[in-house]
Amino acid sequence: MNRFINFIREARAELKKVEWPVKSEVINSTVVVLVSLLVVSLILGGMDLFLTLVIRLFVGT
Repeated sequence: MNRFINFIREARAELKKVEWPVKSEVINSTVVVLVSLLVVSLILGGMDLFLTLVIRLFVGT
């Protein structure tokens, strides 16, 4: 039980050292991730569509 309590104390001490982001940084980072996700999804979807059409031309279905 002592080890667990010691672990909790050390964890709390480390969490106090963390520099937490402000709300605007979190929002900006989230927007960057969502926009990146959208762009990559569109690129991969476009490549899939293009390659599907090319393969259908060669296979003839």
